Parts: sequence; structure tokens; C-alpha cells
Amino acid sequence: MEADWIWGLGGGLLIGLGGAVYLLGNGRIMGASGILGGLLDGSGKSTAAERSAFLAGVVLVPLLIGLATERTPDTHVTGNAAVLIAAGLLVGIGTRVANGCTSGHGVCGISRLSLRGIAATAVFMLAGILTLAVLRQILGVI
Repeated sequence: MEADWIWGLGGGLLIGLGGAVYLLGNGRIMGASGILGGLLDGSGKSTAAERSAFLAGVVLVPLLIGLATERTPDTHVTGNAAVLIAAGLLVGIGTRVANGCTSGHGVCGISRLSLRGIAATAVFMLAGILTLAVLRQILGVI
């Protein structure tokens, strides 16, 4: 049996631990879209160093783990640039409309039993499932 599932389990545990440390350490929810958004729109100037450190960790830690284990994950990401750009834009718009992302609503919101987080997670999961079904099964784009 392949042990690739352990990478997902480890990643999930690290995300949960990161959310707990972020909340206990500074009393704020670990929502990646809000952290990035505050840097981009200037509303997070007072916590810019903290936000930058968080985002650097999100990017650098997986790279360091990949270098340490000499393993690159098989992501199955499409090579179609138009699909990638559209996906990025839709995710960005969705996080602004929902006032949060998977880390804020899904990880931190559900763990705090937030009805808003639970509802948002249910809606974006359903939207993702339907989008994948339409794009893959009906349109054959991905």
C-alpha cells in the first residue's frame, strides 16, 4: 500500500496546528486570504511583518520539505494557462465575496463551531465539486 496519504495527514495536522498557534499567539483567525489582502490593500500595515512572515512560511516550508526529502509532489495541475488564470481569479473573487477562504472558514471557522464558517465551507465545497464536474465531465477542459 502506498503511504502518500501520510503527506496529506501531516499537512492537515500542520495547518490545524498553525491555526491554533496563530489564534493563541495573537488572538486573530488564520485566514490566508485576509492576511494577504491586508498586505495588498494596506489595511494591515500595523501587522505587515507578521503577515509577511506567515506568507513566507506558506511558500518556503513546503519548498524546504521538498528539498529535505528530495521529493516533489505530483500535483496533477493542468498545463492550460487560461484555466489556471481563470481559476486563480475565481478563487480570489470567491474569497472576497465570502469574506474568507478555506483556512479562515474551513479550518478555523469550523473548529470554533462558527455557523458562518460552516455555511461558507459547505457552499464553497459544493461550488468546487460542481465546477469540477462541469469542467471535466461536460466541457472536457480539465
